[in-house]
Amino acid sequence: MLFKDLGLSPEVVEAIESIGYSEATPIQEKTIPILMTGKDLTGQAQTGTGKTAAFGIPAIEHVDISINQTQSLILCPTRELALQVCTELKKLSKFKKGLRVLAVYGGESIERQIRDLKAGAHIVVGTPGRIIDHLDRRTLNASHLSQIILDEADEMLNMGFREDIELILTRLPEERQTVLFSATLAPPILALAKRFQNNPEIIKIERKELTISTVEQFYYLVKNSQKTEIVTQIIDLNNLQLMLIFCNTKRKVEEVTDELKAYGHNPISLHGDKTQRDRTEVMSKFRKGLANILVATDVAARGIDVTGVDAVINYDVPLDIENYVHRIGRTGRAGQLGKSFTLVTSDEKYKLRDIERYTKATIEKAETPTRQELVAYKKDKLATRITTELEKPNIKIWSDLLEEYKEKGITADQIAIALLSKEMKDLAEPERRVFEDRGDRRDRGDRGDRGGRFDRGDRRDGPRRDGRSSDRFGDRPAASRDRDGGERRERTPRPRTSDASMARLFVNVGRIDRISPGDIVGAFAGEANIKGSQIGQIDIFDKYSFVELPHDLVDQVMDGMRNNKIKGKSINIEISNGKQ
Repeated sequence: MLFKDLGLSPEVVEAIESIGYSEATPIQEKTIPILMTGKDLTGQAQTGTGKTAAFGIPAIEHVDISINQTQSLILCPTRELALQVCTELKKLSKFKKGLRVLAVYGGESIERQIRDLKAGAHIVVGTPGRIIDHLDRRTLNASHLSQIILDEADEMLNMGFREDIELILTRLPEERQTVLFSATLAPPILALAKRFQNNPEIIKIERKELTISTVEQFYYLVKNSQKTEIVTQIIDLNNLQLMLIFCNTKRKVEEVTDELKAYGHNPISLHGDKTQRDRTEVMSKFRKGLANILVATDVAARGIDVTGVDAVINYDVPLDIENYVHRIGRTGRAGQLGKSFTLVTSDEKYKLRDIERYTKATIEKAETPTRQELVAYKKDKLATRITTELEKPNIKIWSDLLEEYKEKGITADQIAIALLSKEMKDLAEPERRVFEDRGDRRDRGDRGDRGGRFDRGDRRDGPRRDGRSSDRFGDRPAASRDRDGGERRERTPRPRTSDASMARLFVNVGRIDRISPGDIVGAFAGEANIKGSQIGQIDIFDKYSFVELPHDLVDQVMDGMRNNKIKGKSINIEISNGKQ
């Protein structure tokens, strides 16, 4: 059925068509007419079936723009989903002049949210804890609210939000439309519906199986700070020759590209800020193998059709589950087998379950390699390279050079040891921390707006199950505060070595200079001729940064960076006396 046949307003139909849609999905076709009548509804639908528009379109049509009060409330389990739903509703309502949609969630300034609520928001999308905060403060006026929608209700219950949901529902006007969407209709969902809904319509949509039989699917459970390093290990251990790496934002694409260059790889980037000329040049290089790694966003990668892609690496779990299928479908073509690797943090496990439910496929957990495995691999790889070089026809040139060195008193063994020490230098570095299956405390978000340990907004919106706080829309590196209440700092997604082996350097550039960890890694690696993997922790503050390096590289980096710039700013580097 076409959207224009669903009895929608011309403004909403125009917005839908401007996005590029004309025909409703099964869940939209079945639920929109019911919700437009004001009846309660419980819908069973997986993520990726179009359910956001299924409840979002009726929510928009439900609003009386002449009343500058909140009329529809949408509850989501996480801040990421709340932002995603809010963004979708803004697109669908862009021709509804004067209609305002607002997302509220923990981890963001509550004062700004209060100002936005006072200015008026017809539709509020939020997480349970922050909604309760605003109800407690009376900054969210529910007196005109006549519609409540619970998105991913089963996930909210799984995360321990039952009491919060029940508290919110009991504090809203009794005369309202109550809508529940859930991937399953388990007993807890049905109990919630029985208590708070009035003779609801039950809609079930089954997702057809999505099979990708030519692609082996794996995931790694990692910490944010280790993602780039594990990518390099995936590339090495699987001997990948041509691959696509997907990130969720343009900024992350550039950061990952810079970091991979620092590791000695040859990546190119593709995102929405590229001109058509740049895009054509990038794709030409990738197809010809002049660059074997393409780091891209989903939007920029649409329409890419390159044969021979060995693997797809999801640096970020995709925001839209359907994009997961689109991403990994770019390998395993023309009868060839392909591989996909998804990097998942501990607070993203639920997203992995959503993907498996949606695709009806199992994504196997891959174990991160041990140091011994990496050493063995690099030794074997070097042995292969040596054998290959010895088979080349011009080998006599080097035999003659070897004789010259012998005459100078340098033996063949000494030459071999010197070359091996340079080639395998990273094997002598201190062993890095082992990857863990639990979240790293420093990879989590801020403690909330009020700063208290038991702040309701942060505790609930974290959420309490596993401290979830990633910002997948802003794509900001995780932030924290200094113990004495100093500036906010960003922590790098760099591997970190043993503190005892590291010196800490002060660098006179920071966040206000639009500096990212990738900028620092790229500059140090390029100008000082060191490996990005040798750089430890990077803390970026507003006006300066701290970088950890092995003591034996400090002079090399300070010399290499002397009279150089990062993003146009002259660099001053000093050895720090203590931890910040």
